Amino acid sequence: MEHAVQARMVYRLIRFAVLLLLVVRPVSAQQLGQKLLGGIGIDAGTQPMPGLYVIDRFGYFSSGTVRDQRGDEVPIRGLDIDAYANVFGLSLTVRPRRGPFLTFGFGAPLAKLSVNSVDPLTSLDRMGMGDVFVQPLKLGWKGRNVDVVASYSAYIPTGRFEPRSAGGIGRGHWTHEFSIGSAVYLSRDRLTRMSALVSLDLNTKKRDIDIRRGNTVHVQGGVGVGMPANVTVGVAGFALWQVSDDSGADIPPTLRGLRTRAFGAGPEIDVVIPKLRTRAELRYETEFGVRSRIDGGVLVVGIAYQAWRPVQRPRR
Repeated sequence: MEHAVQARMVYRLIRFAVLLLLVVRPVSAQQLGQKLLGGIGIDAGTQPMPGLYVIDRFGYFSSGTVRDQRGDEVPIRGLDIDAYANVFGLSLTVRPRRGPFLTFGFGAPLAKLSVNSVDPLTSLDRMGMGDVFVQPLKLGWKGRNVDVVASYSAYIPTGRFEPRSAGGIGRGHWTHEFSIGSAVYLSRDRLTRMSALVSLDLNTKKRDIDIRRGNTVHVQGGVGVGMPANVTVGVAGFALWQVSDDSGADIPPTLRGLRTRAFGAGPEIDVVIPKLRTRAELRYETEFGVRSRIDGGVLVVGIAYQAWRPVQRPRR
């Protein structure tokens, strides 16, 4: 009996931590709303030049550790967590005369989540379409050496959601995200740069269950140095804080009052191929200082193709 009660408590904590993987989201210069924290990089506070971009981004998160509210490891034998997400999307940037740059984005994720351990009560395997991401508006201003961006985005609960279990990939609630950021360019070719983006996520109540996820603030960005052949190498990082408690009558007592915190950093390399109108990115970030969450690392590989760009009109 004692083992069964302990197993249920551990299962609840794992389920809670795993669902966090499907709640926190990265953003990017061509934002897609991918749900693995760390998907952003050194272009966090930038905005693409005018054009239509076709984007595919793959993320892989792996972990064998769950941290409690004090940051201590929860003892779980043989724990192995793997989360995969592939997001396909479109991003359109235009610039009216004498106005700010305007960007509109859309992303549809396909995700797979696998949790294995010695205790079968803590194991699960799920795959499916996630929640659709839309960015109705992103404003940007580009100066000679500085960019400034501000945006509103939403995550629509279109993915399968099973409120009483860990089934499904969807989150079961709307999230409204407000972001502001900036980038500073340290070279004429704009390859050497540093940027940061601050985002506030406001979550609504989940459907069919009385739970509302607490709101979060996350800061993401990095520093990159331009190299020959349009290559940039640098360091990307992120920080996440849950700023309000989860609420609702259906939150298990053992999980009440838990607030998520996480930090991460790691290398990044970007390559731009102008003749192909293509940009590729690769980064890996390791987490540290984690509380009430899974502690691991995330690998992100992405490619963006500029399918259309406006004709440059000669200046008069």
